[in-house]
Amino acid sequence: MENVKKINSRQQVLNHVPQDGGAIIGVNGQISRWFRRQPWWSWRRLSVLMDFYSKTVNQLIEELSRLPGIGAKSAQRLAFHIINMPKEQVEQLAQSMVNARSNIRYCKECFTLTDQELCPICGSAKRDKSVIMVVETSRDLAAYEKTGKFDGVYHVLHGAISPMLGIGPGDIKIKELLVRLQREDVREVIIATNSSLEGEATAMYISKLIKPAGIKVTRIASGVPVGGDLEYIDEVTLTRALDGRVEL
Repeated sequence: MENVKKINSRQQVLNHVPQDGGAIIGVNGQISRWFRRQPWWSWRRLSVLMDFYSKTVNQLIEELSRLPGIGAKSAQRLAFHIINMPKEQVEQLAQSMVNARSNIRYCKECFTLTDQELCPICGSAKRDKSVIMVVETSRDLAAYEKTGKFDGVYHVLHGAISPMLGIGPGDIKIKELLVRLQREDVREVIIATNSSLEGEATAMYISKLIKPAGIKVTRIASGVPVGGDLEYIDEVTLTRALDGRVEL
């Protein structure tokens, strides 16, 4: 069995030395699997990688490693890919990031991300503005748009109610939705938040606010995914699929 010493601080990991001399190396000379699974391991790997490079390269690797889903080795690969790119392409990439950060804003109607006052959906005369689909993020909006089956407009909340994370109704775009409903002639609101605990809580909260106004409120169906095997699907999903059954 590996003699593993629990690491209690980042500095211990970077120094590769536990405080009381306990071993982090297994009896076979390999770094223990437990140690590799710890979040500090990526810091150690990044520190080791950066010992070999110049200050400029190190800074690029460190900045890239801050991106979500990018670890030390991925940051290193991206850094050297960027370094080997033609200078014109690097300048274009850098300028695109600066432009996106400077010019992207919220659409004044639906609050999705856009570089204009109105996004292309809200600005289109072909969309049915009497039907609003409420989604959590702009990525969810894009997912529904890819289906090509919805011709209404959207409202992006930019989050969901989560008391555990300290996110309340005032932290997402619920107030803006209510103002929009008072201003526009809306006959239906489709709540398309995720089927998570936070998404369900957000859907119920919005529904209770809107229903007294006499506006039809619907929730997207949830059930058995296409190609899914029933034996691997949880009870809640199966129950919802049964409740949402349709006549053939």
